[in-house]
Amino acid sequence: MGFERLRIDVSHGVGQITLARPEGANAIDLVCSEELAEAALYCDQNPEVRAVLLRAEGPMFCAGGDVRSFRDAHDDLPALLKRVTQGLHTAISRFARMDAPVVAAVGGTAAGGGMSLACACDIVLAAENARFTMAYTRIGLVPDGSSTFTLPRRIGLGRTRELMLTNRVLTAVEAKDLGLIERVVAADALDDEARKLARELAAGPTRAYGVTKRLLLGTFDHGIETQMELETIGIAAMGATDDAKEGIGAFFEKRAPQFRGR
Repeated sequence: MGFERLRIDVSHGVGQITLARPEGANAIDLVCSEELAEAALYCDQNPEVRAVLLRAEGPMFCAGGDVRSFRDAHDDLPALLKRVTQGLHTAISRFARMDAPVVAAVGGTAAGGGMSLACACDIVLAAENARFTMAYTRIGLVPDGSSTFTLPRRIGLGRTRELMLTNRVLTAVEAKDLGLIERVVAADALDDEARKLARELAAGPTRAYGVTKRLLLGTFDHGIETQMELETIGIAAMGATDDAKEGIGAFFEKRAPQFRGR
């Protein structure tokens, strides 16, 4: 696929999306946002992709929005911001609702939209040298990239508010202690650990992962009875799949299951 800002590789069931503009700190301009939307759709539609790994080239994971392009837009900035967020939000929505689990591997700094993008993934691994900052209000803008949705669910409303108003920079350890990310690893082991995790997930029951993700998306919107009914619908639907038959059979045969559903 002819991307300018990204690369996509599919191997061992993992669709690897790499932010590939290190000379520009992997900042999200209009081209990048549109390509992210295309990459997310590609991974969602490709039956070979059973897990997604989002990573970046260079010393920064993502500097957030491309502030240079914002400056150059002058009076057209509101329209540009709508177009940039449209692509970014389309990608994040697809990541959130696709069956395939999405793993983020954050090395260096994730700022603004870069932090939002990373935290919207299902599981976030960060190198010891990673840093996280919201950064939006520092330049007079407000958070996007689903961060006003995902961060309160990860760390609570009060901590989210503090990070968004102060733009405090978090170390990887601080981010993990807050619950913002799942795991901190050595910088030189980040790619290997993230790929290992993505491949393990790719070998799992992809459709069950997808139903689980979508159940969790609505968990704060429903009462307990509604949520339990959705669980009943979901688990019953999975009971009709080959993956469930394989998983139950493997349990009794004391062997590793071979999931192939997509």
